[in-house]
Amino acid sequence: MTTAGAVETVFRMESARIIAGVTRIVRDVGIAEELAQDALVAALEQWPVSGIPDRPGAWLMATARHRAVDLVRRRETYARKLAEVGRTLEDAPPPAEPADPDDIDDDLLRLVFTACHPVLSTDARIALTLRLVGGLTTQEIARAFLASEPTVAQRVVRAKRTLAKAGVPFEVPYGADRDQRLASVLEVIYLVFNEGYAATAGDDLLRPALCEDALRLARQLAALMPDEPEAHGLAALLEFQASRTATRTGPDGEPVLLADQNRSRWNRLLIRRGVEALGRAGTGPYSLQAAIAGCHAAAVRYEDTDWTAIATLYGRLVRLLPSPVVELNRAVAVSMAEGPAAALPLVDALAGEAALRSYHLLPSVRGDLLERLGRGAEARAEFEKAASLTRNARERELLLGRAAALPEVSP
Repeated sequence: MTTAGAVETVFRMESARIIAGVTRIVRDVGIAEELAQDALVAALEQWPVSGIPDRPGAWLMATARHRAVDLVRRRETYARKLAEVGRTLEDAPPPAEPADPDDIDDDLLRLVFTACHPVLSTDARIALTLRLVGGLTTQEIARAFLASEPTVAQRVVRAKRTLAKAGVPFEVPYGADRDQRLASVLEVIYLVFNEGYAATAGDDLLRPALCEDALRLARQLAALMPDEPEAHGLAALLEFQASRTATRTGPDGEPVLLADQNRSRWNRLLIRRGVEALGRAGTGPYSLQAAIAGCHAAAVRYEDTDWTAIATLYGRLVRLLPSPVVELNRAVAVSMAEGPAAALPLVDALAGEAALRSYHLLPSVRGDLLERLGRGAEARAEFEKAASLTRNARERELLLGRAAALPEVSP
């Protein structure tokens, strides 16, 4: 890997922590993001000459903090704040805040709650937090929203301007204010994990750092709000999903389908944590998804999976959270419980959904059903279409491989 590539990789992994740490100083997420980008530029200029530091993340953090303090120093109106943050000039941790059992002892989680301020629309909160905390690109956020890239870009820019204009502080929300932001925070953590679990673009299927950050945030949120069932539901869901991470790719990084995964390598500790969290969950969307993931975790073999129960849970989920993506997942479960012929009409009914027009999993699922029905040539066309829609190189290889194994024309 080139030095420039190493810089970009480290920045992608550390950008959220850098932005969170700098926001504590400048109290403006837009400016914090700019200062983090300045640190990236400095690394691109200096590391090829001086070499990559032993602690590259700490180097980026220290550089961004120094620039933040310089900015504060230049603004006379920030003189008092400068005294508070002066000890961060060297690569030292931020000063501890007064202990409070109801506080959020993590800058990343604090940043999530700040970006999810009610002054922003729900879509703007989620888009901004995915950008700042998840380090996701506009393209990746657009995929998560099933929206266009220009629309998402405008949401992010406007959100930063709105927060700055409203003077939203970088602080811990309490009581009703925290409850008001909870739905957005849950969704952000969920989407960050999903991007790490199945990367939108690039050469790798997984981005483990995103999964780890999202799982840690979900655990902290559940501990912070022990009486909130959906916080436990989300934590359970991510524990179950994370338990399979090591088996989702092969030795060369190629995707391994659920049916082919070595279940003996699933992380039993994470599964136990998922079961415990599920016991404190409720009946909301994340809790239902956790219950579905729990069904997979409980099956010793793929053949033992209770697909009838999973299809039923998806039926409850789609009534609670109507979505073409949930409908597509329900169709997959129905195909396993009742056969591909029962599921194909459900998938065909989604063909006209605008939100799924460029969603590669729609033709991928349809191709799988057609293959199981013995309609190989039609299945091949669907897999090729799915391959043309995905931006992830590993998924494309898998889909093209499945297409190549099928006939070009019907016998």
